[in-house]
Amino acid sequence: MRGLIFLVVLVSMAACTQKQSGNQQQAMTTVDSANPAASTRNEAAVAPEVNPPGDIPDTQAFVKFQSAAGGFQLDVPEGWARTENGPAAAFADKFNGVRVSVAPALAAPTVASARSAEVRAIETSGHAVTITGVSDVTLPNGKAVLIRYTSNSDANAVTNNRVRLENEAILFFHNGKEATLTLWAPQGADNVDQWNRMSKSFRWL
Repeated sequence: MRGLIFLVVLVSMAACTQKQSGNQQQAMTTVDSANPAASTRNEAAVAPEVNPPGDIPDTQAFVKFQSAAGGFQLDVPEGWARTENGPAAAFADKFNGVRVSVAPALAAPTVASARSAEVRAIETSGHAVTITGVSDVTLPNGKAVLIRYTSNSDANAVTNNRVRLENEAILFFHNGKEATLTLWAPQGADNVDQWNRMSKSFRWL
């Protein structure tokens, strides 16, 4: 009889322990989902592909895009999928893309301000981000700040695979507005000429 009572007590204790463990695991999951930036910071960088599939052809045609809401224009590759959201616009083709976002700003960006603001935002919102350079540049539209970095892509919706990307974010300023022109492609892709064309074509309207 005593043996039976002892067995019942052990089973009850095990059930309570399992329930507490399950509650703790659920609580940890809730904390992680409430803080996605923590998961982003802990993400490992994927290895660059040996033969990245992101080269924009030298024969690629470009068209001029104008955003009345954003007050800007630039040349973009013809045929790329376009997404617009107010003053922001993005164009993408597989793992290649270009995006322009516009926001109010009190002053023109500097290398120092970009390191303390835009770089931190990129590191928080991106996947396994590595900043490779922040510098002043002069383009036909005027002075700007260039941020170079590598990152993981978003996961492919079908295969769940990611590729390593190289990115450029160029910060333009005009009359209380800052535009961020972001370009990305698989790391190692040869898109120098095409990226130069897009960045040099940016104009405020």
